[in-house]
Amino acid sequence: MALPEIERRQQQQKEKKPIIFLGPSLSHEKARAIFPEADYRPPAKKGDLLRLAATLTTVNGQTVMVGLVDGVFLQDYPPTPIEVYQLAKKEGVLLAGAASLGALRAVELEKFGMVGIGRVFNLYKSGRLDADDEVAVTFADGDFRLQSEAMVDIRYNLYLARKKGAIDDATKRALARVAKSTYFPHRNYPDIVEQARRRHPELEKGLQAFSAYIAKNRKSLKEMDAIELVKFFRARWEQQSNRKGEYGGSGS
Repeated sequence: MALPEIERRQQQQKEKKPIIFLGPSLSHEKARAIFPEADYRPPAKKGDLLRLAATLTTVNGQTVMVGLVDGVFLQDYPPTPIEVYQLAKKEGVLLAGAASLGALRAVELEKFGMVGIGRVFNLYKSGRLDADDEVAVTFADGDFRLQSEAMVDIRYNLYLARKKGAIDDATKRALARVAKSTYFPHRNYPDIVEQARRRHPELEKGLQAFSAYIAKNRKSLKEMDAIELVKFFRARWEQQSNRKGEYGGSGS
């Protein structure tokens, strides 16, 4: 086979891979363990999806799959609804969002064909959540390691701690109020507990109980939803590959 033909097929194979913008909600390492064939990219910033919409082409009639989970909030500007719309309306593209910025954009653009996945998406769609800062976090450059906690995850862990009897209603309400009043880059459990302790010294026992609980039982609703999106694309990828009589390869 001539070299130009080999390069053309290699480019086609690359283009067929689902593209997922992912960062602090779920590590690329964990995502690859679930779906190694995907093309994992850093959290999306303004312009990323416009460039993608301008360059993506379908290969042999196959659907091009794009997942939006994470975007920047503080380091740069996130993709705007209008630029995500430019990708959502593109023929042959399946665009899905979950967990974080992806959930926000999916609620805004569901009527234009963007697919929303997970509980965070449904919380926004139902109106139970309405503020962007519920999913906003800061993270380290390079490995996207979390440097703050998302408000939606704080609420989820407070709910679980109360459900399991680790804290009472008063402690749960006090911690939620303190967390919500804290600017999102500064939301972390030790500081939230300490602020609650200063404001509510009468809740010392409950605050100690929550500190002990969260140290061993922290969960992330955002991570769960990101995993759901990765599995969604894995299933669609397998279905598409099976219809072509192949799995991620080209015939001779």
